[in-house]
Amino acid sequence: MMSESVFPQLEALLPHVQKPIQYVGGELNSTVKPWDSCDVRWALMYPDAYEVGLPNQGVMILYEVLNEREGVLAERTYSVWPDLEELMREHKVPQFTVDSHRPVGAFDVFGLSFSTELGYTNMLTALDLAGIPLEARDRTVDHPIVLAGGHAAFNPEPIADFIDCAVIGDGEQAVLDITEIIRAWKAEGRPGGREELLLRLAKTGGVYVPGFYDVEYLPDGRIGRVVPNRSGVPWRVSKHTVMDLDEWPYPKQPLVPLAETVHERMSVEIFRGCTRGCRFCQAGMITRPVRERSITGIGEMVDRGLKATGFEEVGLLSLSSADHTEIADIAKGLADRYTDDKVGLSLPSTRVDAFNVDLANELTRNGRRSGLTFAPEGGSERMRKVINKMVSEEDLIRTVATAYGNGWRQVKLYFMCGLPTETDEDVLQIGDMAVNVIAKGREVSGQNDIRCTVSIGGFVPKPHTPFQWAPQLSAEETDARLAKLRDKIRGDKKYGRSIGFRYHDGKPGIVEGLLSRGDRRIGDVIRAVYEDGGRFDGWREHFSYDRWMECAEKALPQYGVDVAWYTTRERTYEEVLPWDHLDSGLDKDWLWEDWQDALDETEVEDCRWTPCFDCGVCPQLGLDIQIGPTGKKLLPLTVVNK
Repeated sequence: MMSESVFPQLEALLPHVQKPIQYVGGELNSTVKPWDSCDVRWALMYPDAYEVGLPNQGVMILYEVLNEREGVLAERTYSVWPDLEELMREHKVPQFTVDSHRPVGAFDVFGLSFSTELGYTNMLTALDLAGIPLEARDRTVDHPIVLAGGHAAFNPEPIADFIDCAVIGDGEQAVLDITEIIRAWKAEGRPGGREELLLRLAKTGGVYVPGFYDVEYLPDGRIGRVVPNRSGVPWRVSKHTVMDLDEWPYPKQPLVPLAETVHERMSVEIFRGCTRGCRFCQAGMITRPVRERSITGIGEMVDRGLKATGFEEVGLLSLSSADHTEIADIAKGLADRYTDDKVGLSLPSTRVDAFNVDLANELTRNGRRSGLTFAPEGGSERMRKVINKMVSEEDLIRTVATAYGNGWRQVKLYFMCGLPTETDEDVLQIGDMAVNVIAKGREVSGQNDIRCTVSIGGFVPKPHTPFQWAPQLSAEETDARLAKLRDKIRGDKKYGRSIGFRYHDGKPGIVEGLLSRGDRRIGDVIRAVYEDGGRFDGWREHFSYDRWMECAEKALPQYGVDVAWYTTRERTYEEVLPWDHLDSGLDKDWLWEDWQDALDETEVEDCRWTPCFDCGVCPQLGLDIQIGPTGKKLLPLTVVNK
């Protein structure tokens, strides 16, 4: 495919679409390298709109890692909205990168990062616009290698027909290793064509090529086994784990968007992994072990990133940021350093048992004092034992009392509906908790302008978690349960008006459940939805539950299964799960034992501070858990005066 810029053709279309600025590129800190000076070229995509995709840390990190390498270039592409898609098809403009507006089909690798399964139809749109055959088996040596990564890639089976390969785990070193394999293959004259390149990747043991595995099914629809169909291809594919985050201080030059995005801040990942052991949390399970970035490393990244961007807020990111062993010193050091610059700090939602006012005050010292967000997840004490979220209502009330007593006026509580063994009563207790929070807030503050927002999402069982065997609650049952809770909150004359109530209905969760625990047979459903116009399924205004159900009803009967078979059915220990041949590092027997502990309402401690529970990750990597602290301080120690 020709590699010239398509911007002259694209520019003529932009006056006719909404938000044309998202397609023009040229962001501060973006990189455009000479095409002919590079021998390996990556097109990186977060398969969603620019406003969601540009701030994505995973893509931003890989973009920088690759562009730092001599002879390698990486450019970015995002999903185009339906208005531009229609014009691109009409005027034969292919899917393009925003950096130099080259056709995606001209690159060596088309890498997609999936943090959610609801981006699969956007992938098919991009492939089709790029002129890349939708199915891997139809591609030639001249088409890019289509590679999937991100959390959803830990079960890539639903998109096995559409991708050439998948990488599970951390991408920094993986993309460089893949680059060198491609470079050598190209230098040798591309021997053996596309199949030889994929075979070289598969033989590393860290790249999964679905086409090199056959899936055998039992008469009842379950998987019998997954078998390599080439010699030298491993039976199980391993995840990639970057151990020393200080060796990978990315992004060094964060991108500054041209258009409004979902996160207007500079972000630093302060540690990776989590051992809290929340049984619903796929991210916490698949990113083990815990790896902390040093306090000095964090300080250097913040300093460099703010100078490179001009952002006025720094997000300290991780799965549980307040668990960093030096979070207090990090927050105080950064707040001290940027007092004059009025740079605000933010954490994602804070664990109730990790919150303290000193930390919260440091985080808000230079910025605005907005609401606090906590995630009890389960409405009742019993449910929190089931999900291993070891937070009592007393802990929560004590924490919010401290917050309200120190001047906060808003608290947001996040819960899930449809958790294993949950009853109506468990969910109704969410309302009781919200009332108790408001009452305590009024008591300690002496004010009546106290607000508590309850936000509820539907639970979706995920691969590589103890709940991977659990039945999912149907959309109808989820909606009925939430309606009862809504009525309870609205019916409270004394506190109801102070409680905000936000929830997602159960329908998107069923589709997400179908995709997250699906196997290769779900590919027929995804393609049918795409061909019927499915796009941007993660956006409420574009999502169509009826479309997904109708396509599933047409595609699945030939296999003797249906949507309920994938979603509301409980699995047994003996069943071969679609992702069993992808090694997340977790021992399947340990996951099963933890599932049984959940059913028994047995809590398990955080293994960072207790003896090992044999989840399997650390011995496989030959390491001991990192617990810090380093004893160092954030540099410089003094306030920087201008």
